[in-house]
Amino acid sequence: MFRKTLHLIALLTLAITACAAGGTSTLPAASTPDENPTSLPASTSMANPTTPAATQSAAPTSKTSPAGCADSAAFVSDVTVPDNTNFDKSDAFVKTWRVKNTGTCAWTDKYTLVFTSGEQMGAPDSKPLSATQPGKTLDISVNMTAPAKDAAYRGDFELRNPSGNAMPIDNGTSLWIIITVGTATTASGGPGSASATCAFTVSSTNVSAVVDAINAYRADNGLPPLTVNPTLTTAAQAHSNDMACNSLFVHTGSDGSTPQTRATAAGYSGTVTENVYGRNPPPSGQEVVTWWATDQTDPRHGQNLLTTKYTEIGVGYSFFNDFGYYAVVFGAP
Repeated sequence: MFRKTLHLIALLTLAITACAAGGTSTLPAASTPDENPTSLPASTSMANPTTPAATQSAAPTSKTSPAGCADSAAFVSDVTVPDNTNFDKSDAFVKTWRVKNTGTCAWTDKYTLVFTSGEQMGAPDSKPLSATQPGKTLDISVNMTAPAKDAAYRGDFELRNPSGNAMPIDNGTSLWIIITVGTATTASGGPGSASATCAFTVSSTNVSAVVDAINAYRADNGLPPLTVNPTLTTAAQAHSNDMACNSLFVHTGSDGSTPQTRATAAGYSGTVTENVYGRNPPPSGQEVVTWWATDQTDPRHGQNLLTTKYTEIGVGYSFFNDFGYYAVVFGAP
């Protein structure tokens, strides 16, 4: 697992659609109109579309507990199952993270490890922590099972205080596990290969905000909500990661993948279309949806939001170099 400080880069401020290669300050796009799919542009960048790295979005501030102390933690090491460990299908294993209590609050069994996004791999929804004083380390172990399909998998977890707030962990709020199963590729450029040069971060809060904003917009227009599909979420997050690591603002991934091939590879059997967006600073979920709904340069953004063909949705978000990258995959099973 890699935890690198995000370095700042200068970004252009001209907005472009994601159907053009490259990107600047505001970079949105959609893959196809609701009823008339078109071909997707090719990308010339080459890198790993599922490269995982740091934690959740921008560095949070410590949350003060009701007792007046501050909660925070630091990742120390993967005691077991380092990133990209390969398992056979359905293997049982124990994942152990070592973390340090860097706050001023003493942890009790009211503090918990909580699964938040990605592939759960048989982990419990939550697990109480053991008592840990400030400045001390704690090993957190979870029984897990490898999925029954050859692929790369990632699961994200948070440490939460008794009030239910996610504790800051270094520059984010997540602990994660990344494994490959069976013949899934672990070499550079393949699924599940981690990179020290791309310390992007993810955020389940940003993902949920986009889903909520899309369904609220649909409700305002008399349409039913779209159902979140975990497989589409996996495909969307993979493309968000790829865009973050390679400054992509197109639908073709750095490995030549398309929205449809990414969804199929993730295990989705239906047809899909996609919206993507990028901006510095990262916008809120409502700002993303408002941009797509009012975009005059490509009406397909708004058409996808109000689709009647697609009934399911998956959203991905990655943050890197002060940029927020969103991918939304709409699916028809």
